[in-house]
Amino acid sequence: MASFSSIIFSILFFVLFIVAACHARFVSDLDNPIRSVTDVESIETKIFHLLGRTNQALSFARFAVKYGKRYGSVGEIEHRFGVFVDNLDRIEKHNRKSSSYTIGINKFSDVTWEEFRFQNLGAAQNCSATKIGNHVLTSDVLPEMKDWRETGIVSPVKNQGSCGSCWTFSTTGALEAAYTQHTGLGISLSEQQLVDCAGDFNNFGCNGGLPSQAFEYIKYNGGLDTEESYPYLGSESVDGLCHFNDKTIGVKVASSINITEGSEDELKHAVGLVRPVSVAFEVIDGFKQYTGGVFTSDHCGTGPMDVNHAVLAVGYGVENGIPYWLIKNSWGEEWGMDGYFKMEMGKNMCGVATCSSYPVVE
Repeated sequence: MASFSSIIFSILFFVLFIVAACHARFVSDLDNPIRSVTDVESIETKIFHLLGRTNQALSFARFAVKYGKRYGSVGEIEHRFGVFVDNLDRIEKHNRKSSSYTIGINKFSDVTWEEFRFQNLGAAQNCSATKIGNHVLTSDVLPEMKDWRETGIVSPVKNQGSCGSCWTFSTTGALEAAYTQHTGLGISLSEQQLVDCAGDFNNFGCNGGLPSQAFEYIKYNGGLDTEESYPYLGSESVDGLCHFNDKTIGVKVASSINITEGSEDELKHAVGLVRPVSVAFEVIDGFKQYTGGVFTSDHCGTGPMDVNHAVLAVGYGVENGIPYWLIKNSWGEEWGMDGYFKMEMGKNMCGVATCSSYPVVE
């Protein structure tokens, strides 16, 4: 039987071991303040230790938790916090003004405009196919308001990630709507095939492209695979090759219809009476923080070399006396209004009617 002093020594040794282990873990956590932890209070404590106990630091900590941010060093945390504070200041100043739209904190709030533009937007391309369109106006009366989501033909919002592949999501969104309208069946189509395979039609993978050119590629290629058979990577293929499989085609394109450049009357006719239409516009600094209302700007361009982001017009309406386009984006459901936004109608705002087209499926 061990002596009383031996037992006391063992207890003290165990306590010292636990204290040392806890201290080592604490130091390790400070070296990498945001690791794989998801506990709000734990992350808040670490950020407060680095940045001080302020309302801005608290907002940043909650932002990091909500959007699953992972920063690799103390220096990166301090840099991202600085960017976050700049964006927070812009948000507060904008929302104090009388404006038709609001902006707020979202997953892009710790990135600069330059970073966002490089990671999420394609290079400007001249959409010459829409200079003179082939959409035919009719005498049919347009509905006062339209939302194709109500018919069930609009597919769920997707997320392009850090790849300038918006044009592929605009393309698949238009095709998924056309296919469901034609067959009554839902479908999800492959953006990755367009990223990897549509280069011969003046598209550039993660560096941009045009839905009108994607429709032409699909027509002459003989079809577009399903999402399940050719899933999205968020980057160009590792081997740089096209992996199209004609055994897993989800849709074929018979032709495509182009809206005359700048014609919102034609665009409204198509969206009101035909189906959702692929459109493009110029994203400018500040739009990435959009949260609601009708977006408008005096600073964006309207020409074919200004537009840098392709999306899908799924309807139109009027809010507080301002007519708008209802548009599906490809930045995930947590962005904007559940992945959608409203753009002022009647001014070719940011070039929304400059580069528009829709497909006809077989």
